[in-house]
Amino acid sequence: MRPLTRETTPPAALIGASAPLETGIVHLGLGNFHRAHAAVYTAQALAAEFGDWGIAGFANASRRVVDPLTAQDHRYSILQLSEHGAQAGVVDVHRSAAVLADDQSAFIAALVRPQHRILTLTISETGYSRSSRTGRLDLDEPAITADLADPQHPVSAVGLMALGLARRAEHGEPFTVLSCDNLQSAGHATRAVVTEFLEASGADADVLSYVESRVAFPNAMVDRIVPATTPATTDEVSALLGVIDACPVRAEDFSMWVLEDEFAGGRPAWDRAGAIMSDEVERYEVVKLRLLNGSHSLIAYLGGLDGQSTIPDAWRQPFIRDAVLAGIRTDYLPSIALPQGLDVDAYVESLTHRWANSALGDRTARVGSDGSTKLLQRIPAPAEHALKSGRVPHQLALTTAAWICAISPPAGFTPGSIADEMQDAARHRMVEATRGARGPRAHAIAVLNAGFLPDSLTAHAAFVDRVAELVDVIVRHGVRAAASDALRSSTSGSTVREEVR
Repeated sequence: MRPLTRETTPPAALIGASAPLETGIVHLGLGNFHRAHAAVYTAQALAAEFGDWGIAGFANASRRVVDPLTAQDHRYSILQLSEHGAQAGVVDVHRSAAVLADDQSAFIAALVRPQHRILTLTISETGYSRSSRTGRLDLDEPAITADLADPQHPVSAVGLMALGLARRAEHGEPFTVLSCDNLQSAGHATRAVVTEFLEASGADADVLSYVESRVAFPNAMVDRIVPATTPATTDEVSALLGVIDACPVRAEDFSMWVLEDEFAGGRPAWDRAGAIMSDEVERYEVVKLRLLNGSHSLIAYLGGLDGQSTIPDAWRQPFIRDAVLAGIRTDYLPSIALPQGLDVDAYVESLTHRWANSALGDRTARVGSDGSTKLLQRIPAPAEHALKSGRVPHQLALTTAAWICAISPPAGFTPGSIADEMQDAARHRMVEATRGARGPRAHAIAVLNAGFLPDSLTAHAAFVDRVAELVDVIVRHGVRAAASDALRSSTSGSTVREEVR
């Protein structure tokens, strides 16, 4: 069987159409999500309306995708998995692939090139270098500190964007920076950190004026579950397409992209590929970040502590389903202003099918990783909404408690091998923050007082006390007992006044 290349691609398998040789988009972050989401929309958009919108892709540090992608003429396959079976297709939209860490000057040059009109980003929530306490640029982050000391040789994503835009300001061609990460008000957030960096680095007024008036930062909501590729993925693609793909992507059959139609230098016909152009992006974002992502975190942490290796395995546990649906009903939905026309019951029903997708087999440890960053987008706002309304958000407290026990367990508590696999850059800081804490409650309070969640949330004694109480229950009686405790409280109508001690 031959490797996947331009010559061996089965014509019927090609998604969209071949991209032009010219590139109009620069992308940072060549991971699975980009290749299963924005790249697919771009390929389909070019099939509907041809244009110079090929993608110049940059991985952050690894050659894991770059080398096989280059060897395959920048083509790769997507294995789409659903309860109805598997389908495979080939995407041909990238025109170059490089590693940022190997040659940062090439990335800056790509940003400066006048023909390039859009930078898309999948750098994860951590890549925006935002403070968990303030939401602003974290000037104390080591990479930001180093970049501000030498802004002509940056290493952070924010510093690199700032330098590229500063040099692009010399010719003044309009440009768009489009975040494709799970970041609420992602466009506003990206504009803010880039502008704050430029101001802190002493950028001149012409550069700041260019970024303000000629660079667009549209908000966008992205939604597709894209689990890690496994060795079996290549075998499945081979069976379906008859070629060997060294860098395939697995994805669910659901995909959604909602965009503000604010592009300074034009865009592909993403709307003709199924993207939704809306002035209510932030409402869609909130629905997704809370109902899907927030619930996903709860499934992952409860499942991890219960020994369930995949999200479908966890979802099959009645206590987890009950906790998630109670969280949606009592904690999340009251905090959301829904976009016009959204059938929320149908949306929630679709989520239950996505979480049950055993063919996808999304790993619990993957979803539970990086919670210290992810939970900032999912917990504080709805929790504060409930607390200010006089209600304790028991399922949000349970999510927080389960995260603490999975990532930084209290002394004497063993979270299990699945929780041990979860990655979190803040794990060391959590360990340091809890050093010397006596007992599960003190451990939980130490984490909450260490700045992992906003001060405006941890100022609510009722929330801190409830999280500490549930951590204690997890440690002493197990995660199922804690979920049962939270569920009873969610359905009892207890108030903040009743919960405060």
